[in-house]
Amino acid sequence: MSPAPPGRRSVPADASRRQRRTSDRLRVLDRCAILGLAVSLALGGCTNNDSAEQDATMPASTTSSSSALVTAAPLETATSSQTLPVYWLGRSNDDVFLYREFFPAKSTDDPMVAALRTMMSTKPRDPDYFSLWNTPSRLGASISAKNVITVDVSADAFAQKVDAGIAQRSVAQLVYTATAAAAMAGLVDPSSSIQVSVLVDGHTGYDAFGHVPLDKPMTRDASLVAPVWIISPSQGARYKTLPLKVEGQGISPTGTLAWELAKSSNGKADEPYLNGTVAIPEGANELGTFSFSLIPPPGSYELSVFIDDPASPGTRIGVDTKLVQVAEQNIE
Repeated sequence: MSPAPPGRRSVPADASRRQRRTSDRLRVLDRCAILGLAVSLALGGCTNNDSAEQDATMPASTTSSSSALVTAAPLETATSSQTLPVYWLGRSNDDVFLYREFFPAKSTDDPMVAALRTMMSTKPRDPDYFSLWNTPSRLGASISAKNVITVDVSADAFAQKVDAGIAQRSVAQLVYTATAAAAMAGLVDPSSSIQVSVLVDGHTGYDAFGHVPLDKPMTRDASLVAPVWIISPSQGARYKTLPLKVEGQGISPTGTLAWELAKSSNGKADEPYLNGTVAIPEGANELGTFSFSLIPPPGSYELSVFIDDPASPGTRIGVDTKLVQVAEQNIE
């Protein structure tokens, strides 16, 4: 994900933002009519930001066209392993989306509390991701019989100054992390809608980051899910046995994603080594999982998965990358 250029302004007021988004959607519809596609994603690669100030603001040209295809955000499934799902923010050229990483459970905390504390107190493994939450002095969570998760957090968690766009996504980050942790721990009924109510110091109605009123229960906003992300391998993974299995989630106007494995030096992609495509079984314009396997020789690599823009073949959009190391060629 490329960092936003210096000097970009924050997301404007609601009225101006709605007017701009309407214009953007009309332009997208015109483009789709020419292409004969449902929609075209206008995304770029994921790159770590240089400063907290850049992270705290949305790019000025933010549109909703890239996220319009993502209309459902399925819950994670229950697992017996003690794993914490944590969502982060990540820039994708002209927008900011949600990406997930998994962390081992290190305490006897409630899984929701542990996952949320990790989200607010640690850094993502992938330097392309970021978070604007502060470590809270107090954090608790509970679930009602009606599938409502209540998170009670201290006000110091919202100490960062962010604009309205990042504030909205940061609150969604909390909602996704809490619901994912509850689902993976088997604490909720996945067949029913799950809501998250956020209290701040025991009270409702707080303005999160000065922009988002926490006055009613919230659900997952599917439009904020990243259109492409690599779930496995994780950033910096080291492989001693092959094949290297790649798994992830994505959506594409054509139902296929492109990938590339490039040799890496000093943490940056060098010369391409392998490339190809992978189908999303769910089909075109449907969010689904993908997987494929690679058997590269020992070395350091950057793995990229992306959408090959149907409007401009060869143009990569919605890129997610992971750095991996292959130590030996012990093929199973």
